Amino acid sequence: MLADEVSPGLAIVILAVLLAFRYLVYPTLLSPLAQIPNAHWSSPISRLWILGIRYTRRENRTLHALHRRLGPVIRVGPNELSIDGIDSVRTVYQGGFEKPDWYSVFDNYGYLNLVPCMFSTGPAAEHSARKRFISNIYSKSYIQSSQSASAQSREILYGRLLPQLQDSTSEMQAPHDTDMYSVFMATTMDFIAAYIFGLENGTNFLQDKAFSDHFLEHYKARSDFSFFDQELPQLAWFCREIGIPFWTVDAANKELGDWCMRLCDVTKKASTMNSPSAIESCDKPVVWNALVGGLAKEKKTSGSSSVLYPTALTNFDLSVASELFDHVLAGQETAGITLSYISWRLSQSIDLQADLRAELLSLAPNMRLDQDRPASMPDPKQLDALPLLHAVVMETLRLHAPIPGYQPRETPELPCQIGPYVVPGGVRIAASAYSLHRDEKVFPKPEVWDHTRWLTSAGDEEERKKRNRQFWAFSSGGRMCVGSNFAMHEMKLTIAAIYSNYTSHIVDDAGMAEQSDGYTGRPAYERLFLRFERVV
Repeated sequence: MLADEVSPGLAIVILAVLLAFRYLVYPTLLSPLAQIPNAHWSSPISRLWILGIRYTRRENRTLHALHRRLGPVIRVGPNELSIDGIDSVRTVYQGGFEKPDWYSVFDNYGYLNLVPCMFSTGPAAEHSARKRFISNIYSKSYIQSSQSASAQSREILYGRLLPQLQDSTSEMQAPHDTDMYSVFMATTMDFIAAYIFGLENGTNFLQDKAFSDHFLEHYKARSDFSFFDQELPQLAWFCREIGIPFWTVDAANKELGDWCMRLCDVTKKASTMNSPSAIESCDKPVVWNALVGGLAKEKKTSGSSSVLYPTALTNFDLSVASELFDHVLAGQETAGITLSYISWRLSQSIDLQADLRAELLSLAPNMRLDQDRPASMPDPKQLDALPLLHAVVMETLRLHAPIPGYQPRETPELPCQIGPYVVPGGVRIAASAYSLHRDEKVFPKPEVWDHTRWLTSAGDEEERKKRNRQFWAFSSGGRMCVGSNFAMHEMKLTIAAIYSNYTSHIVDDAGMAEQSDGYTGRPAYERLFLRFERVV
């Protein structure tokens, strides 16, 4: 009887000891990660601290400060590390570490991981197969030689953007200040949508401000309410299953997804009705053609043996829409944010604008508006080689990276060496552009915007190499931003078009210095009012 009475109590004690060992003693003292400095005393046993930091949008600044105090590798959760040293970054991002499920929030057309895109794909083989279809048309050489890209750019800049700036300075239409954040978001959407779907089938946000603003409101809702889907996906799934939907983000995702699907349907119909030779250069859907053609070829040659089966090849239209949905959203936001910060920084110095304009007008042809000659597009290679323009863009991307936040990867099955530590498989590990771009040994006075650090006269060759190695606005390795060349090209063209013809002055820049602290870094108030003067 006594033994029977003691057994349940003993069982509870044994269970308590086992749980204490599993969740307290082992992660704190015996785990391979126990040797790594803790970001917070609770990091070895709980994610609550880091989840609180992320939910309140303090992650970038908080972890950067901790790295400066604790070193290049720190433990932020029981199974999660943050890294800051460039050598560790190379190990992880150039070493082919795969993406964790964290990226499934970038799947589209549903909340149950229904339709992945290249960006959200986890396995390296599937990512490589998807990337093969589009990597060529996003290469610098292709973009710089593309007649379609040139024709689309000409229409967007000379037919839409510059006339708006001209109207803002016209005495006939009452001169007014311009919210350039909104204008740049519209400009970059028109750029990327034209390259994907063709100019006719793409967007005209620059001339449809009402819909552009409506779109931005929905996109903001999508971005601002992704925390639970990203960090607590099981809780988010459970809430939806029992009838507690995430109304804001779900409604925004559906409307934006339907909008992209309509663009795909229009492009598909136009491509079916017209032969490629009958389509005007500016209306050529460059990315659409590459993606649809690549998927069709893969389906014909590999079928069910392809690594894309069944996620892409059995759901062809949705897979195309999901991929292009990711392109238009990412292509708009990142370049739009950067252009806003470039114009903000330029507007703080009339002298710098004058120097930049002199450099831009040295191009032959240049983008100066002149009644005596037709509007011209500069040679893309000459534009790309302008040192001052390049320095202004690079320094803005360094200090105001549009994606400053942490980009997680997962350690491979076998243990790996991260700095001085041996890390087991299955550990979430991440670096951030925010922290890498503020390394004082590479970027002296890192919080100061100083474009001259990127000019050839700034330091010796070894220092320049260090700056370029540490530059991480587009990430690095095989999964770095596939659209980086397109982004640099459109941003340089847009700045050239504006500052070849206008001088800008700040009217209201409230919130620009307070870039949001999260995965993406938007201006706090998402607006920037400038006044433009035509250069005579």
